[in-house]
Amino acid sequence: MSPEPLAVRTEGLRKNYGDTVALAGLDLEVPAGTVFGLLGPNGAGKTTAVRVLATLLRADSGHAEVAGFDVRSQAARVRSVIGLTGQYASVDELLTGRENLVMFARLYGLSPRDAHARSEELLGRFDLLAAADRRVSGYSGGMRRRLDLATGLIQRPDVLFLDEPTTGLDPRSRLRVWESVRGLVNAGTTVVLTTQYLEEADRLADHVAVIDHGRVIAEGTPDALRSRVGGDRLDVIVRDPADLGVVADLLGAALTAPVTVHHQDHRVGVPAADRLDVLTRAVRALEGSTATIVDIGVRRPGLDEVFLALTGHPSTEHDHADEVMAS
Repeated sequence: MSPEPLAVRTEGLRKNYGDTVALAGLDLEVPAGTVFGLLGPNGAGKTTAVRVLATLLRADSGHAEVAGFDVRSQAARVRSVIGLTGQYASVDELLTGRENLVMFARLYGLSPRDAHARSEELLGRFDLLAAADRRVSGYSGGMRRRLDLATGLIQRPDVLFLDEPTTGLDPRSRLRVWESVRGLVNAGTTVVLTTQYLEEADRLADHVAVIDHGRVIAEGTPDALRSRVGGDRLDVIVRDPADLGVVADLLGAALTAPVTVHHQDHRVGVPAADRLDVLTRAVRALEGSTATIVDIGVRRPGLDEVFLALTGHPSTEHDHADEVMAS
């Protein structure tokens, strides 16, 4: 058991849909005041896990607590301390942004005065004041997503569940949502984020759990997970694949590290324990070579490589567990 305060804890969560296994004994510990990333492909069980934790779905077996409350026996208490933003915006397109927020605030039990005050505060926080009195049907995808996030914060939740919050957004809108998420954590909210976007997990998450076929197969900080597939690497990319052998020989002679040739992407890779030393020696070794170098640099393994190494398949591979849940 982790010594730090936990916002979410699950033990052995299981959920089946007929013969399809959605959760196969899910164990999680989410430290309070952090962004916790649930990383996995479609159908890995991410959405099912969030629905169980948000009391929208009952697990077949296992135990789960959110903010210290049992999701089964204390469901009402759990709902009073959480916010939830699903994969698709749940706002009413016929209403304005302000009307949506006031409506949700009233549904949460706020008085008319408090509902308007809270709505105004959230419109400013998510940079929506200029569009507050426009119908949501005229909002961009990023604006709708920010409005959806705002509705999830009306009751000032201790824990906010974000289920693939940037699906379908353009890069600029995605960045603005990321900024909003980081602002929530800085204000004290714990965020549980499900995502297929490896860059999203890398940019936002303090801690990541990799889920595959309904169970956690690895967890840790993004950097700790990278260490599972090795450290930094020097990559040299050539224009002509016929030059790969020449470059590999030159690097092999100059560096005391194994050289790997990747024919598919015209790349030669070498482990780089000392980034500056390896890069300097590689550049010197390649000076005067007849090979045409397209790119050279030292890079860290990405979470996509981590996921592939851990699961044996890409992060976008599809199975059916969550599809069955949604149908």
